[in-house]
Amino acid sequence: MPLTQSLIRFEEAMEKVYGPFERIPGDTIAKWIPPPKSGGHKGRYLWTDAFGVVNFLTLHHETSCTRYLHLAKSLAENVHNILGWERDGKSRLPGATDKEPLKGGLRIGKVDATGTDGDGQYHHYLTLWMFALNRLSIATKDKEYNTKAITLAKAIHPHFVIKSGNTPRMVWKISSDMKKVLVPSEGHLDAATGYVVCRLLQDRDGSDTLKDEIADYKEVMEEEGKLTASKDPLDLGMALWMCHFFREEEWAADLGKKCISNSTMLLKERGGLFDRPPYSRLAFREFGTTLGVKCFSRDEYLDKRADDVVKFWGDEMTGATPEDLKPITLVMYAAALIPGGE
Repeated sequence: MPLTQSLIRFEEAMEKVYGPFERIPGDTIAKWIPPPKSGGHKGRYLWTDAFGVVNFLTLHHETSCTRYLHLAKSLAENVHNILGWERDGKSRLPGATDKEPLKGGLRIGKVDATGTDGDGQYHHYLTLWMFALNRLSIATKDKEYNTKAITLAKAIHPHFVIKSGNTPRMVWKISSDMKKVLVPSEGHLDAATGYVVCRLLQDRDGSDTLKDEIADYKEVMEEEGKLTASKDPLDLGMALWMCHFFREEEWAADLGKKCISNSTMLLKERGGLFDRPPYSRLAFREFGTTLGVKCFSRDEYLDKRADDVVKFWGDEMTGATPEDLKPITLVMYAAALIPGGE
């Protein structure tokens, strides 16, 4: 697909979530408030909006138009003003202050307050948001966004990384106030993702401010059996995305090679994803695979198969995607079209 056509589809997907931002007058763009359409509580959902911020930065990178920087900044601020506060909007999350608004973490943005799929904080959502702030810091040349991400990293770390004696272990989900563990099992690759993102934050800061957090993540991820290649499309793709930042390191090269092997099996012409009917699949999870392949792979054939997935869902996405999953699907579709950010 020519880049111009990819950009058109990219913008169309983003406008379905964030409104007709291309038609906002230039003199009012800085005052833009994102519509509450990300699929979460009060219209904000942390995973979707993290991709939203990065996608706006991709548009800036592809077009050199500064309006997209304003949109990315406004979206980030809106997320902080909603998901960094209690659900009733009356107070910040415990630990947060006006000076350090992310010191209390960020809520997922689940529609329900409690229950098996209720609100709380996920480590893998938070690290993705830290990455978005890191990229925003680079694009705007404003280190304050990276500083906020570092504050967030330090604030959540002792609640997700539990030490029994001197041995750290991780939990998957905690309550919105960070006082209670909701899911005690460890998310696959949470430690490795924390390691990668904290290194990116520290490199941008030019210090060793996250050395203790990085050391904890490294200890957990180096435990036997932790760095395995999943067969789940989203997990597989996000592992490849994570590995591509440090692909020269042995752990990333080895995990990346295993993930590429699984991706090849998943995207093969017969017996893989393409043999399954659309209604038995979830597009956004497959966009994870295509994003990861495009970031990590240097194989022309596999890249083409990834493009085939994106092309397939470009025609099937609307009819086969449940309404509540359309926002997350659309932002990940855009990212799979043009993996970017800064």
